[in-house]
Amino acid sequence: MTTVTDYGVTADGFVLKPVDVILSESFDRARAAFPGADLTSTSALRKILETAAAEDGELWKRLEDLYYANFLSTAVGDALDLLGEDTGLERAPLASTGTVTVTLNKGVEGRSYVLPQGAILVTADRPGLPAQSFGTVAPVVLDSRGTPAADVGVVAFEPGPGGDVEADKITAIDPTYRSIYLTDLGAADFKVTNKAATTGGTEQEPDGTYRGRLLGIARNLWTVEAVAQAAQGVRGVLDVVLSDPLGGVDVSQSYFDLFNFDQRAFSSERRVGQPYFFTVVVAHDFRWPWHTTGSVPGVFERVGAAVDAVRPIGIHANIVEADHIEVGVRATLVIAPGSDGVALLSAVRRRLATDIGALRLGGDVLYAQVVSAFVEQPGVLDVQGLHLRRAPAAFGRITFGDVPFQRVLAEGAVGENLVMGPTELATFVVDGEAFDVTVVTG
Repeated sequence: MTTVTDYGVTADGFVLKPVDVILSESFDRARAAFPGADLTSTSALRKILETAAAEDGELWKRLEDLYYANFLSTAVGDALDLLGEDTGLERAPLASTGTVTVTLNKGVEGRSYVLPQGAILVTADRPGLPAQSFGTVAPVVLDSRGTPAADVGVVAFEPGPGGDVEADKITAIDPTYRSIYLTDLGAADFKVTNKAATTGGTEQEPDGTYRGRLLGIARNLWTVEAVAQAAQGVRGVLDVVLSDPLGGVDVSQSYFDLFNFDQRAFSSERRVGQPYFFTVVVAHDFRWPWHTTGSVPGVFERVGAAVDAVRPIGIHANIVEADHIEVGVRATLVIAPGSDGVALLSAVRRRLATDIGALRLGGDVLYAQVVSAFVEQPGVLDVQGLHLRRAPAAFGRITFGDVPFQRVLAEGAVGENLVMGPTELATFVVDGEAFDVTVVTG
């Protein structure tokens, strides 16, 4: 029995017709039109048919691209932008990045001065242009003798081409940030400048990121997804979790199906005029301040404004900052003779930053995942005595009075995962104190 294969648009999607099938069909038509025609490999007619089949093959590929350009899950480039316009969600611009030089002035000998990670830097006045704010991506430690100056990366708080500024335009620390976080400098001061222009603001988010936002967009106004979408659309927000003890937002509550919707609104019985609150736990990028600081609007205020746009009257959001838990490891790394231990540690740090940075709120740090980050590096023979760490440690679960905030490192046993609570987000600081690895040659 001969199986007939359908090509083009089918129930299973678009089936591309191969070039060999196109060529075979061309041979059949040529034999029907010219009985006894010479179709050997050296014939002129065959060469013409092969050339035409190759062109037809490219047309089929183009038809396949046009077909899959109609779906969010498969569209790319301009086709994905058009689908985004129909959905009402445009592709987001990226934030400008660059490097600034921080110089210590009037430092006291024998003392170190720290410009914290996430420090807010601002541009000088530019005629006709708004001021731009940038956040540092790592802490800077300076002293008057050994390290009076150092370079550090910066990222613009607001995405878009406005963050692309010329050289020598980032000149100061935000005054409000200075008054809150740099009160112990004394007579010392930090001078900042960017020797090169910042770039990247004219670029846009890649297809994969944009597609994920389009696929996750909520189609209804008042749902868990709609509120989460509104909060996650705020610049600097990494993840959100909604908590609703009365079941107004969380439809998984056992008594949700018991509501009489013609008599009750969003919750179990409550008194008329009594406001109803649900909780939005927000994990955010360390560079964004939680509350408005100087020229940078806070995550708390911006998430509240975004959620207000989708909440009904009388239903209010309680915006809560997630617990950002720094995680690290203590281990002995065995490397092959001749391997560069410093380079291997740098590679491991980058791998851990990527893997742990992909976790969501409540996501556990798996022991096997951390081991893989070590042993998959070329030149690593073994990793021994590996313990996962967290700082700060978990809050006390049984206590009288206030719950103590523990600043010491908590260390798990060999093979034990780090279990995160529902409001905890695991973070890995590349140069954090929780990373303690001894390198030995095998």
